[in-house]
Amino acid sequence: MTTSAIVWFRRDLRLTDHPALHAAAASYASVLPLFIHAPDEDGDWAAGAAGRWWLHQSLASLQAALRRQHVDLHIGRGESLSVLREIIRRTGATAVYWNRLYEPASIARDSYIKKALRADGIEVHSFNAALWWEPWEIATRQEQPYRVFTPFWRQARTLLHPEKPLEAPASLHTVRLEGSLGLQQLELLPRVAWDSGLREAWTPGEAGAQAMLELFSDDALNGYAEGRDLPARHGTSRLSPHLHFGEISPRQIYASLHAQAQRRDTRRRPDLEPFLRELGWREFAHHLLYHFPRTPKVNFNPAFDRFTWARRSPTQLRRWQQGRTGIPLVDAGMRELWHTGWMHNRVRMIVASFLTKNLRQHWHHGARWFWDTLVDADLANNTLGWQWVAGCGADAAPYFRVFNPVSQARKFDPEGRYLRRWLPELAAVSDEALFEPWKEPGLLKRTGYPAPMVDLGASREAALGAYRAMR
Repeated sequence: MTTSAIVWFRRDLRLTDHPALHAAAASYASVLPLFIHAPDEDGDWAAGAAGRWWLHQSLASLQAALRRQHVDLHIGRGESLSVLREIIRRTGATAVYWNRLYEPASIARDSYIKKALRADGIEVHSFNAALWWEPWEIATRQEQPYRVFTPFWRQARTLLHPEKPLEAPASLHTVRLEGSLGLQQLELLPRVAWDSGLREAWTPGEAGAQAMLELFSDDALNGYAEGRDLPARHGTSRLSPHLHFGEISPRQIYASLHAQAQRRDTRRRPDLEPFLRELGWREFAHHLLYHFPRTPKVNFNPAFDRFTWARRSPTQLRRWQQGRTGIPLVDAGMRELWHTGWMHNRVRMIVASFLTKNLRQHWHHGARWFWDTLVDADLANNTLGWQWVAGCGADAAPYFRVFNPVSQARKFDPEGRYLRRWLPELAAVSDEALFEPWKEPGLLKRTGYPAPMVDLGASREAALGAYRAMR
């Protein structure tokens, strides 16, 4: 073995099933774990406020895990190539290892760095640690990218098998290097303490990811197909932020759930397929972003370039962001988002439909707000989700499908538990008034809850009229 290698941590903040770390530790006598804070290199999509909060906590968790092996995480800041070259000069490292990212800006940056370091005589090795398949590995018979999820998943599912994840290194030897920044120096935490709800709701880090997976395995998986649609229940996995920051891999998740299922009596084994399909949707999102890198800003369906959006309304956007639209399910979702940095997936579709169809505000405005406020803000998922709801994306919901927030609340929160939790001013009203509070005389004045911004029926018809005109 030769001297030392750098393992460049990015959004792979774990030690288990970490291909870059595993390979470097197997080939080199010592490794230097390195994190570089370089938000300018993310282009227009540097982490939002909630994402920065999570990153701080996750880095702290990774630091603690490494210190238990008597290894320090070296933290640098600035242009990544310059930092890497300086660390190479100071340590004499002869190789750099990292796990791949798939956003367009990251691909361009990493390709440039790989070429530059190899020209310097440095070995560079990169790995897939975030996805089941590389975005270019699955293609149609015509060797084209998929544009519809169902055939993508049909092919992908035949390739998916539970694989044993890589174990965390039993021990690590490192290069001692002075000059690491302190985590606080990255200034990731908010200056105004608005993050109490995030701290109550989440435990970022690899251990937190494992705990969330165990909770999902034990309590929710049996009823996932039905429970995932009920916002008042802990029916979804809530693993999305842990996946985004690489605190757990999809391979780990599948291996763990498959093992759990195999241990159960055959008659009581849970059906993993509905949940695996949701992880497959995440893979599809990355497949699309890789092959169509302009979609964070450009309609996937160019016909929608002719669609007549309403004039941008700061007032309407502000009321939507604050959960003051006067539509209970929309407001409950937006308040859950502000308090916890997360929103139930069905409610995400409903608040997005309200913004893009009932208010006819451009999907860009919603995507940007989610980007800043979601702890699981992920460019591939965020882009696919917003374009899907707006009707302009790949495999999109038909534009004439406009979610009715009242009927959705009655169907998926029939007892009003979700609404009452996030709308305390309506907590004591009757079940009937809870879903349409504007219909009960005097209730809005008595409770202080706002009147609806728009008539749901009339705004739906206006949206459909704009769609017909576009066609």
